[in-house]
Amino acid sequence: MKKMVLAGVTLGLAMAFAAGAQAADKKTLAFVVNGASDFWKNAEAGIKKAQGELPDYNLVLKYPEQATTAAQQRLMDDLVASGVASIMVSAVDPKTETEALNNIATQIPLFTTDSDAPNTKRIAYIGSSNTAAGKQAGELALKALPDGGKCMGFVGLPSADNARERIEGVRETIKGSKVELVDIRADDVDQARAKRNVEDTITAHPEVTCFIGFYSYNTPRIYEAVKEAGQLGKIKIVGFDEDPVTLGGVKEGSIIGTVVQQPYEWGYQGMKLMAKYVGGDKSVIPADPIIIIPTKIIDSTNVDSFWAELKQRTGAK
Repeated sequence: MKKMVLAGVTLGLAMAFAAGAQAADKKTLAFVVNGASDFWKNAEAGIKKAQGELPDYNLVLKYPEQATTAAQQRLMDDLVASGVASIMVSAVDPKTETEALNNIATQIPLFTTDSDAPNTKRIAYIGSSNTAAGKQAGELALKALPDGGKCMGFVGLPSADNARERIEGVRETIKGSKVELVDIRADDVDQARAKRNVEDTITAHPEVTCFIGFYSYNTPRIYEAVKEAGQLGKIKIVGFDEDPVTLGGVKEGSIIGTVVQQPYEWGYQGMKLMAKYVGGDKSVIPADPIIIIPTKIIDSTNVDSFWAELKQRTGAK
């Protein structure tokens, strides 16, 4: 009886060892974001779908402890040290991270998303054209202020390429019109500060009648501050991305519209792209290593259908 028990234990250990070895054989692909935000839940849903189609890989999404270049760099260094096969990153500030990103790129294949770092050794960028998205936000601003007016912009990291290009897109679209983007208020991805920026603007600049939120959390903070000030409908709101508060505001008519990206596709298509590249298929990278996932405007005409699709993908209620 003791021999049978011992044999069972030995078999169990052997099976556990084999399972562990099999798990260890799987290459890990990491998606590193620029800071904590519900926006990335959609990318996570896309990664989950890709995982079902890539059983030979381990796919992970990682948040830096803070939305800073230093924290993001530490996270990526730790991932490389742990043996990940490739990283896709939304760089906090590509211009100041060039050396750090190149250091990663010399060790493993590096891809970018959301905010590109074209002056680095990254393999390719997959994500939105932020300039095109900014132009769509500019179209919404023109729609919000048909007789002209002043707008204030709110953003997390104004030096990041995604923010800078969106702002430039807005300015290009409204150029020559009676609509003016007077200034940008930054919050360093601090949501409490983001809301205070809006509150301060409402108090100090009553002449500003249009607010543009350039990051996913900016529009909900704008909505909250404007509502608390009793200014919904008086101050026009233009948003980015698909936070539930933003979509609710679009549905009720208090937000003119929002420009949505497709982080779900970044996660899904990005992981499949990385897996093919790591697996040896370099043909998936275009000559111009930029893969654009189009943005679109969500307004009162399509918010219900878009929201239903979003809930289905993420499992939200």
